[in-house]
Amino acid sequence: MKIIIDSGEKMEEFILKGEYIKLCQLMKAADLISNGSDAKFEILDGNVKVNGTVATERGKKIHSGDIVEYKGKIIHVH
Repeated sequence: MKIIIDSGEKMEEFILKGEYIKLCQLMKAADLISNGSDAKFEILDGNVKVNGTVATERGKKIHSGDIVEYKGKIIHVH
């Protein structure tokens, strides 16, 4: 992952290796959480946004171009 600064916001870039990644897998791969069960509860509690909308499906497919936000961290998926 690489960190870029865009319009004063710190954004991390995540490069997909396939067509998509599930939201809970992305959170773990991007070091937003330490394990899958933490991701499950954070998502179900409405603490994660995808493209500006609260996501409550932990199996939500994240594709290139999506932006994931969690606790002030922004991940731009490519």
